[in-house]
Amino acid sequence: MSAIVILDTSIYLNILNVPGNNQDRTAVLDELAVKINAGDCFLLPLATILETGNHIADLPDGGKRRAWADVLVGDVRKALQGAAPYRPTQFPSRDEFLEWLHEFPEYAMRRKQARRPKEEGVSLSDLSIIKEWQRTCDLNSMSRVLVWSLDGDLTGYDRVP
Repeated sequence: MSAIVILDTSIYLNILNVPGNNQDRTAVLDELAVKINAGDCFLLPLATILETGNHIADLPDGGKRRAWADVLVGDVRKALQGAAPYRPTQFPSRDEFLEWLHEFPEYAMRRKQARRPKEEGVSLSDLSIIKEWQRTCDLNSMSRVLVWSLDGDLTGYDRVP
């Protein structure tokens, strides 16, 4: 059965092969091929695009920052045009974003993972991905919907109908 797969930043960084953030590239590309062959549909959230841009902006060399920024822009353009194996999610409306902001203080108080040495709350970016997951579940009640992530904070978002 095919699934709807929401890409987290940790996966997208490996797909794009961004230096310093691509240590799992081979495994990610192997799994991507498996998921494509299974007929999975891939969604690229705005938060993933923005966070990927942040990682690219943190590269230590200006030439590399420019080169990888161009890669990101080109890839997102392909996704918007339907020429990538994933497509961007719907950008939030003003009212939807205000709702996320209203809920954010509560999420910020939640501990991400009990096993982490440092206590952290859920970021606004992760909250937006969680909200995208919830919306996708609501719109696709007969499909498996999951967040594909390597960082563990979002891997529990996997609904099998």
